[in-house]
Amino acid sequence: MARRRRGRPLNGWLVIDKPIGITSTQAMAKARWALQAQKAGHAGTLDPLATGVLAIAFGEATKTVAAAQDGQKTYRFTIRLGQATATDDAEGKIVAESPERPDDAALAAALAPFRGDIMQVPPIFSAVKQDGARAYDLARAGEIPELAPRPLHVARLELVARPDADHAELELDCGKGGYVRSIARDIGRVLGCHAHVTALRRLASGGFRIEDALPFDRLDAVREGRAEAPLLPVAAGLRGLVEIPLPPVMAAQLRVGQAVPLAPGRAAEGETVWASCAGTPVAICKADGARLRPARVILPDTPVAADGAAAAGDGAGQTRFPDQGE
Repeated sequence: MARRRRGRPLNGWLVIDKPIGITSTQAMAKARWALQAQKAGHAGTLDPLATGVLAIAFGEATKTVAAAQDGQKTYRFTIRLGQATATDDAEGKIVAESPERPDDAALAAALAPFRGDIMQVPPIFSAVKQDGARAYDLARAGEIPELAPRPLHVARLELVARPDADHAELELDCGKGGYVRSIARDIGRVLGCHAHVTALRRLASGGFRIEDALPFDRLDAVREGRAEAPLLPVAAGLRGLVEIPLPPVMAAQLRVGQAVPLAPGRAAEGETVWASCAGTPVAICKADGARLRPARVILPDTPVAADGAAAAGDGAGQTRFPDQGE
């Protein structure tokens, strides 16, 4: 007999404001503990040095994490000019210095090559793999990993403040896989003065925004019942995908793994979309010619049967659907 998973069967998203000094996994574990949830995951890792938006998925929402991670990210970060570090942030030792300090005009002009579709080399202290080994493991062992450039789309990169000659604050909108530390490092190289990140805050990730985030220090109050956690629906993780509304009969077919007809023009060949029924997510799907094929089925809190009525559950978390002939 399978062991019953401990905790509450919650489904949805919680946006938290991750503080400095802890990992994303530690923050996720605290959120799971606070809500006493059975299952949790997070969309988009933040380094311990970074703060801001961390979206935590619970239950069925964990099936939408990959889609949520593909959304555009917004960062506000501070760079220290005149110094390069081994890690491209303030945690690494200084490896090069320069007395040069660009003025605001030179700094703003140096940002232009980093907008649009660019190629970016990840930091050597990163989780990128080379020959099966993590780059940071190689770097810690004294090796210098040779990491290949990766494509990145930068929608916006702007100078927003200049506190002093040594520091500059910038904002960045970029796609999946961008390294802010690499942006800072490369800006320093273009300017000929070196640079590294000293502060980093994520303001948005996909459809999740800092304005909707729960302060991390409120999680204790949530656990004790003195505060509520503003749980977002499972569909919040699917905002970046095209929605295909379906009638109950077709929704029931998708949930048992069957492909359903796809009207012409609803999705491009091979496109990933999400199917819904009465506003509730049914499945993440792939468009395959004139068919919609389920890739990840999403179970509803109140299952929808083929006739539009609530389907009966067996009391053990399993969903029953009527025969397809009904």
